Amino acid sequence: MSPVIEQAVKSKYGAVATSGLSSAHSGVRAVAEAFGYSPAELASIPSGANMALSCGNPTATANLRPGEVVVDLGCGGGLDVFLAASKVGPSGKAIGIDMTPEMLELARQNATRGQNGQPITNVEFHQATIDQLPLLDSSVDCVISNCVINLAPDKPAVFREIARVLKPGGRLAVSDIALKQPLPVELGQDLMAYVGCISGAIPIEEYRRQLYAAGFDAVEVIDTGTDLNAYAMVENQGGCCSPAVSGLSVVETSCCSAPAIEETLHARLLDLLSRYNINEYAASVRVFAVRPHG
Repeated sequence: MSPVIEQAVKSKYGAVATSGLSSAHSGVRAVAEAFGYSPAELASIPSGANMALSCGNPTATANLRPGEVVVDLGCGGGLDVFLAASKVGPSGKAIGIDMTPEMLELARQNATRGQNGQPITNVEFHQATIDQLPLLDSSVDCVISNCVINLAPDKPAVFREIARVLKPGGRLAVSDIALKQPLPVELGQDLMAYVGCISGAIPIEEYRRQLYAAGFDAVEVIDTGTDLNAYAMVENQGGCCSPAVSGLSVVETSCCSAPAIEETLHARLLDLLSRYNINEYAASVRVFAVRPHG
């Protein structure tokens, strides 16, 4: 990842991690539900793990089983790690990987805080980029990720790393953004559109090709048809508890102590959605692949 892009990604996602956004805010909760999380799932995990950064729900389609080891690439505050942990149970393990220190600090706090006073103990978190995983060869049953692979400049390296750490027969279950047609030049060259998961995305067919080139079988990249304008719900909430957007520093509003955040990732996404019909160019996709035996 180039230094400029890496710093932009770390800065914006770090700001989200410290913003106080959570499932306690109706717009944040609405975004997660729009991309496939049930109210029961969101209620089962620490509210701070959800910050409206999803484009799907990979844990719903990963077919996770008790005793498995699952890795979440770009785990953020731990949303999918905690859902995966409940599925693999105490005999399994859910591992989160993220390169943003603030996100990892939040995820660890969420694990300690747990839900209903019970810490979540079958999880661990590591700081790393997703093209250099701190994991042993053939050590993982399933790799999941949620709207993060599009941020990786070297996607073939990411897919090779996933293949390396998966056990033979292990599987990939990812939610991501992929392109249906080329982006307008202005949007494709916009750094913050990259950080906002749009301009770093690759075409759907290229996604399939790169997974096969990395050695995967049974590759599927499926356009879910989900409306990407759902992200606007974070800013367009009704009621006094909506998180108003106005700066990089976190301040408190006069009611409900909702956070106000200047120039955050969500503010930039709202700006992009106001200027482009993103659905014409990009899609929320479900990605499945299997590492072959032998």
